[in-house]
Amino acid sequence: MFCIIDNYDSFTYNLVEYMRILDQDVDVFTNDVPLELIDIKSYTGIILSPGPSSPQNSKVTLSIIQKAIHTPLFGVCLGMQAIGYVFGGAIVHAKKIMHGKTDTIEHFGGEMFDCIPQRFTAVRYHSLAVSQYNFPECLQIEAVSSDGEIMALSHKNRFIWGVQFHPESYASEYGMYILKNFIGGSYEYRKSHSTHN
Repeated sequence: MFCIIDNYDSFTYNLVEYMRILDQDVDVFTNDVPLELIDIKSYTGIILSPGPSSPQNSKVTLSIIQKAIHTPLFGVCLGMQAIGYVFGGAIVHAKKIMHGKTDTIEHFGGEMFDCIPQRFTAVRYHSLAVSQYNFPECLQIEAVSSDGEIMALSHKNRFIWGVQFHPESYASEYGMYILKNFIGGSYEYRKSHSTHN
């Protein structure tokens, strides 16, 4: 069972649909529910959805990133920015405002991009970005855009992935593959860390 934190974005239900296509059961909570209502350890993994606000205002999303030590996390758009923010990254205005525009994404061979070509097309929909300057030591950059913005990151010691683009958009290539990689990786991780459940 997976959990999706809905940061009040219309794309959230694309994520729900993709997870169901991939035969996964999903619970959905909005970001304004009390943390106590979400049994973090009971989930195989948690997805942090896109949203219209800044990561500083993403409420329970921030608490989950801090508390989900042994639960895999996958942040999308605002979800990725929240990950960067929690670990000390600067959230800045993007070089270009990208509202529903496709772009070429180049990844560096990380696990989240397994079986995906090094360059592919994805939809960007954001005006904020995680800055490359003073980038948190505990994170690593996994992909960049054609204009050099961070498009994916991961945590070096925890199972935390994030993407700035929208894999759940029908105009993005390989979005289902990225979610599949997160699902498969989450099951493997939980299996090998079963003593923490």
